[in-house]
Amino acid sequence: MRYNKTMNLKLFVTVLMMCLASLTFAFNLQGIFEDVSNAIRNGDAKGIARYFNGNVDLTIINQEDVYSKAQAEMVLRDFFLKNSVKSFTVVHNGVSKEGDKYVIGTMATSQGVNYRTYFYVKKTGNISFIQEMRFERELQEGK
Repeated sequence: MRYNKTMNLKLFVTVLMMCLASLTFAFNLQGIFEDVSNAIRNGDAKGIARYFNGNVDLTIINQEDVYSKAQAEMVLRDFFLKNSVKSFTVVHNGVSKEGDKYVIGTMATSQGVNYRTYFYVKKTGNISFIQEMRFERELQEGK
């Protein structure tokens, strides 16, 4: 009888720990999505770069490359200096086939240009980071 209680307790603790880990990951991702979205709204390259891993795939308009974290921050800073952010709206977020999360949004600029914005968040161990980020000019009607 004592053996069953011990096993049940161990099983309960294991399941509880797994649930807490899943919730922590979900809150961590929500925090990243919120922080990065706010950083985009504020044209804050440093706020975005804090979520980059050592290297990140970054595409700005037609300029695509793999940058170090520091290089990517400088490229983003230059982009935001040239494109003053008016607003950023999340259009969609989801999960890839591999289980990684992504956000798609629209960034409007004071210059009247809209950018389709995409960032892909990958989890390695307990750490989530931006693996890829894209800013692509949206085609506007009549132009």
